[in-house]
Formats: sequence, structure tokens, C-alpha cells
Amino acid sequence: MTVGELGEHALLARILTRLPRPSSTVLVGPGDDAAVLAAVRNERSVVTTDAVVEGVHFSRAFSSPSDIGHKALAVNLSDLAAMGATPRWALLSLLLPGSVLVRDVEDLVDGVSVLAQQHAVSVVGGNITRTGGPMIVDVTAGGDVRPRRWLTRGGAKAGHEIWLSGSIGAAAAGLEMLDASDTRVPDAVCVRRHVRPDPRVRLGAIVARSQAASAMMDLSDGLADALRQMSAASGVGVRVDASALPIEPGARDWWASRGVDAVIAAIAGGDDYELLIAAPAKRVGAMRAVTRQVADPPLTKIGVFTKNAGELVFVRDGNDERIPEGFAHFAHR
Repeated sequence: MTVGELGEHALLARILTRLPRPSSTVLVGPGDDAAVLAAVRNERSVVTTDAVVEGVHFSRAFSSPSDIGHKALAVNLSDLAAMGATPRWALLSLLLPGSVLVRDVEDLVDGVSVLAQQHAVSVVGGNITRTGGPMIVDVTAGGDVRPRRWLTRGGAKAGHEIWLSGSIGAAAAGLEMLDASDTRVPDAVCVRRHVRPDPRVRLGAIVARSQAASAMMDLSDGLADALRQMSAASGVGVRVDASALPIEPGARDWWASRGVDAVIAAIAGGDDYELLIAAPAKRVGAMRAVTRQVADPPLTKIGVFTKNAGELVFVRDGNDERIPEGFAHFAHR
């Protein structure tokens, strides 16, 4: 059965049965004209919105409906993590072609629900509409953070260290593996990082609470893009040690087999959803405390911010090289 055959109201009823039970802070949840949420004392609200679009962020040839739902929520949780916020609620809007199967919508909602339950997120409402174009899953998510504990992109200063969570390159390599026409078996880690990114929610909240960082953002469009944006917002330069970059081994091997510069590809590739952190050297003790609290993903120091605004280089074998351009939506086809 397709969603066109089932109809909006019957589809909504099916979706509501698959969402996680709202938390006690949700006074009015899904099914009414709007949600009503109880305020959290001594906290500040953080809200973000992001959409995943078929043909841009996912392909139904490579991603299951559950993968698509997971990713739609994950990219929003990653934005909250980058601000140091603890996620609390989400709104889910589905723009669906009439030919989409009902069971695929149910599986998509299950992907949202499983990740939401992992992070104690209540799905408090949303919308369903028909589209003649590609499938779009649009999420708005909110959370909270202690007063004066949130982190932005604009707090880095010259001399602050550049730290990076996890590894880079996996998601970009994973997409290439799925797109490739050869018969090599794709690396499972790389493919999973592309279809089911892991938002660094706990790490972001702990970094903010510890006051170990001066700035933070996520790598939705890759390390190169994040470094450029943090540099511009903070008015500082960037020097990265190429030998320190935590490139995912499967991605490095993939690019080596194709004669591609793994360092350039990993820096420029998107969809990593790791956290880029600026940390004052005097707070090194706090950063070490963070690494003790969160062993996975690991944190790696990869460079330093400089006083030369506009300096965007990585050092390889003693030579300065320009950091490549990262992903930009309207610069790629």
C-alpha cells in the first residue's frame, strides 16, 4: 500500500503509534495543533532545524528507510551537541511522494524513534504533506544548556589548540564505495558512517559543562568547511598538522587503492558529524578530564589557531599546504 492510497490521517495514526512515549516535560504532545512543553529552570533553550533531501543527503538505493529516519534526526542532534546542549524534543515533518510505500514510512519513523529513545528525545509533533518532488525529511530539534555554558563558532583565539573527535573521511569514502561500479566489498565502518552518522551528544554536553573549550561546531560539511567557518567567525588563522589527522583506516586504504590523496580527501569530505573544538592551552587539564569521561570517541589535538586571520594551512612533511575547499551545497552538483 502506498501513502497515496492510505491517506494522510490514517498514515498519521500509524506514525503516532511508532513514536517514543513523551517525557514528563511534554504537557501536550503529538496529535494536537501544537506541542506544549514545560520550561526547565536555570536552563537556556537551544533550537535547530535541518532537512535531509533525497538525491542530496541520501539515496534510497543505498539507505534503508530506517537509515533515512536515523540520519534526519542525527544531523539535528549533532547541531545541538556542537552548542553543548542536551537534546530534549524534536518535530518531524515528512514531505512524501504519493508513491512511497506505507511500510517504508513506518520504517523511517522507527529509525527516528530508536535514535530518539537512545538520547531521551521526545518527538512532540510535526507535519505530513505530499510533494511532487523528492522525499524530504525535515526535523526541528530543541534542547537546553546551562546559562553561559553554550559554545559558538566565534570563541577561538590565537594560541588555542584545535581538537577533533573521532575520525574523518569515513562517510565520504563510504559514499564513494556505494557509488563505485567495481566489485570490491565496501568497508562496513565507512558505509555505516555515511548512512547512519553518530551524533556526539554526550561529548558535546560534557565539553560545555567542563568549560574546557572556547568554541565548537560539528563537521556536517567536513573538516575543511568547519575550519574555515570557525576561523572566519573568530577572526583567527588555522595551522593543522597533517600527520595528526585521525583519518579512518578504511577510508585511507580506499583512497590509496584509487591513487587519491587521502589527506586532501579526508579534509574536504563531508558528513563526518564529528566535533571540532577550540581549547585554550591553559585548560588542558579540563580537556584531559573530558577524555577520561568520554573514551569513545577519542579526542585528537590536530593543530593550533593563529593570529594571522585568513591563514588556512596544513603542514605536511615540513611544507605548508592550503586547506582545500570543503563541501558547499550550491558549489556542487
